[in-house]
Amino acid sequence: MNTFRILEIKQSVYEGNDKRAKELKEELHTKGVFLLNLMSSPGSGKTTTILQTIKALSSRLRIGVMEADIDSDVDAHAVADTGTRVIQLHTGGMCHLDAAMTRQGLTGLGIENLDLVILENVGNLICTAQFATGASKNAMILSVPEGDDKPLKYPIMFEMADALLINKIDTCSLFNFNFELFKDRVRKLNPHIQIFPISAKTGEGIPAWTDWLYNEVIAWKNINTKE
Repeated sequence: MNTFRILEIKQSVYEGNDKRAKELKEELHTKGVFLLNLMSSPGSGKTTTILQTIKALSSRLRIGVMEADIDSDVDAHAVADTGTRVIQLHTGGMCHLDAAMTRQGLTGLGIENLDLVILENVGNLICTAQFATGASKNAMILSVPEGDDKPLKYPIMFEMADALLINKIDTCSLFNFNFELFKDRVRKLNPHIQIFPISAKTGEGIPAWTDWLYNEVIAWKNINTKE
């Protein structure tokens, strides 16, 4: 009978990345740069939401964007058209960014004179939730067409997010999306999460989201100043 070992390497991989993420987060804190890690499924409206966020905050904050994809540079072009500093990150097939990759992206972007850096992570609800990036806060987008059962299928994402944007609320009449049931499922996983119903297409709900984000950035920078 053949015998062999089964080695569980996941924990050690995560532990090494968590250490690097903590170090990066501390460095960004010292420099007064707020890093937002934005995650979602493909097609949920991340880029459109980022464009609305830039529109709302660019007069008050100096913003940079890192667009992470397996390939393509379509999203980076859309951000660049706003005049915002942006870099396209190609992951070479990886379905997420980790702390080391995020550090490379920040170096390439150049964070001098920036208050807020938005990382548009690779589109999926699984491995992006499992690899820390060094972000100051983690936000996720779930669009109405994706359904209200996603907290049951992808709990880790909802557990680790600081903010949840429910996008495409302008399509509610077309889909059987139970907001109260959805919020209840989310709150059971994460009682402290901030929830923002929005339509990135029409702009509905964007002010509440950007006000929260602005206050988080200012608090982050003020803490750094006091220290």
